[in-house]
Amino acid sequence: MKFAEHGANVAFTYVSDSSAERATVLEEKLKGFGVKAKAYKSNAGDVQQCETFVNDVLKEFGSVDICVNNAGISKDNLLLRMTPEQWNDVINVNLNSVFYMTKQVIRPMMKAKSGTIINMSSVIGMMGNAGQASYAASKAGIIGFTKSIAKELGSRNIRCNAIAPGFVETDMTSYLNDNAGAEKYLADIPLNRFAKAEDIANVTLFLASDMSSYITGQTISACGD
Repeated sequence: MKFAEHGANVAFTYVSDSSAERATVLEEKLKGFGVKAKAYKSNAGDVQQCETFVNDVLKEFGSVDICVNNAGISKDNLLLRMTPEQWNDVINVNLNSVFYMTKQVIRPMMKAKSGTIINMSSVIGMMGNAGQASYAASKAGIIGFTKSIAKELGSRNIRCNAIAPGFVETDMTSYLNDNAGAEKYLADIPLNRFAKAEDIANVTLFLASDMSSYITGQTISACGD
């Protein structure tokens, strides 16, 4: 919504059939800004689906100028109880997806000698958190990946940055609303509130725009601290 509001054409993905109706509604809302918008059913954790998705977007939109890697899940558990399946699921969706998508979008970006990639990390990837070893590892990996890609592609005028949000009011963190631990988390945030999706969208928009044309390889913490 934030990107469409500022005139960007938007291609976005959803994973499950249960999200199809919601995706269609969002597609129409985006078009209301006078831009081109399309929803694609695609799993960012599947390398073949990523390739198909990017090829379809290129056919429909003609170019990929901005890529926001925002797929993410958490399957929290203490390490002693964490199963290999839980670990692999989180690493695949959170980290492998960034590799799969970036590998596909840099081809047209290199041809155009222009582009920007924004990867959604987390403050948990910077500081760690008990019970979130897999999530922290995946988000820390994104930061290292971002710095490396920025060095690889800077000479092609392609920028790559990361954002490290704190707690954001989304479906993923809705459990905090009924959790006494929410007060503890809030006590550690100087701004004394969780982020709203728009707070993170604003940082993403900045990194996608020419206002950040001399910023690459960086991780911006958006955590109210």
